[in-house]
Amino acid sequence: MTSAQPVHASGTFSIGGELEVHRLGFGAMRIVGKGVWGDPPDRATAVQVLRRAVELGVDFVDTADSYGPFVSEDLIREALHPYDHVVVATKAGFTRQGPDRWTVVGDPAYLQQCLEMSLRRLGTDTIDLWQLHRIDDRVPLEDQLGVFADAVQAGKVRYVGLSEVSVEQLEAAQAIVPIATVQNRFNLTDRTSEALLDRATEAGVGFIPWHPVDVGRHAAADGPLAHIAARTGLTPAQLAIAWLLRRSPAMLPIPGTGSVGHLEENCAAAGAEIDDATFAELDALRG
Repeated sequence: MTSAQPVHASGTFSIGGELEVHRLGFGAMRIVGKGVWGDPPDRATAVQVLRRAVELGVDFVDTADSYGPFVSEDLIREALHPYDHVVVATKAGFTRQGPDRWTVVGDPAYLQQCLEMSLRRLGTDTIDLWQLHRIDDRVPLEDQLGVFADAVQAGKVRYVGLSEVSVEQLEAAQAIVPIATVQNRFNLTDRTSEALLDRATEAGVGFIPWHPVDVGRHAAADGPLAHIAARTGLTPAQLAIAWLLRRSPAMLPIPGTGSVGHLEENCAAAGAEIDDATFAELDALRG
């Protein structure tokens, strides 16, 4: 690691056992408009954030066709194409009806369309990691994941991931197509997916926690996280990221932001060292 690329201190993980990335990535949901809808307030700043992330050592960028919709993928292409040494992951399976409105659609024909459009928008022949954004309970799982399996066979997708699933759903999916990553909400205040994290770690499946820096009431002026931050010299967000990175070697946090300043703060957390006692304090925080 060099001081110019602090993210390299986060270590590496091999997606699918072969595609090596540094564990601290970037989530590209917040570079679009309010409600994850439309263009960002300042397109130039959004492009700057993406490019600065790579300068800081980020080589794993996570997005979805529904962010905007389509806006995030377009920005990633504008900022980073041809993606030298940068792995771009995207997702499919939502339609959008307006700001903060999301509808799950797992129809195979729709998922196939999502794939072809993501390939076009990202300007690539192969998506490194394509994820089912949500399982649609109205459509047989084998039909939904069949599209993903076919895409891998056709060389249009390298690895397959899932988002917001249970241990049982992961195991069912693995019987249809190899699953390289899972992406569930997980942070200091929400450990609902702890069993999935442990299962993924055992199986060598990458675990991508979304909302990774949500610290809730713990960061209040008189809260426990504020006291730990004052003692360690780290910010609450940096503590949240450092805790995640230490929690599991399969953990791939993707803190997102539309601000270069916040990006730099988050990336600095890759090299944050927390001792056993501090880790235990953080681990004890719940809700």
